[in-house]
Amino acid sequence: MKRLATGLWNLLPLSVRRLVVHEIRALYSIWLWVFRRRHGIGPGTHTAGYTAPQTAMMWAWIFVSLVETVALAMIIPWPLVHAITLYVSLYGLVLMVGLQAACVTRPHVVGADGSLRLRYGALFDLRIPARAIERVRIDRRFPEGKLVQPRDDGSLELIVGGQTTLAVDLAEPLVYVRPLGRRGTAHTIRFHADDPAALLAALTRRTPTGPGEGSGEPAESGRTEPEPA
Repeated sequence: MKRLATGLWNLLPLSVRRLVVHEIRALYSIWLWVFRRRHGIGPGTHTAGYTAPQTAMMWAWIFVSLVETVALAMIIPWPLVHAITLYVSLYGLVLMVGLQAACVTRPHVVGADGSLRLRYGALFDLRIPARAIERVRIDRRFPEGKLVQPRDDGSLELIVGGQTTLAVDLAEPLVYVRPLGRRGTAHTIRFHADDPAALLAALTRRTPTGPGEGSGEPAESGRTEPEPA
């Protein structure tokens, strides 16, 4: 039975499989959020949030969706259509909450070894070894494009709320995976952190030569949560 399920799963397109995994992780993130836990945080690490530019808009969308769900539940007279619409609306509402929860519970992480893990909720996760980091600098920009936006110059932008605040120059091009499974390489990665100076300082403290300058918060530690099965 397990082999049959695995075979059927592998028959699905990669993009569909990744969407299913993203949804499962988003739902799991609600559980982490409720119990004030975060994913992938180990001893001696520093965490950096990135949700500030999007929080107000996300909760506005969630409120509007809630109002829409209640309105549709009251005006649709046909039982079957009513049930389907209510289920789809509620599930979409839960997924939006899960997306925000995933962003809160999966922050960027500066490892104790000077590595850098860049994330956007359950949709994007890139680990950059310390040896691959040539320089990190504060570089505030307001680019246009998708959440994960490759550029013609070989850079990659991880855009939150229409902005990025830091840039990582790499010693050599690094492979990344986009939310739906497409791969690319980048030699510079721009991303957003709510407190870029603190993240820069955390990297500086953990790297003997220091990838940048700044002052920041003490390193944080916490419990690492496993991915859901």
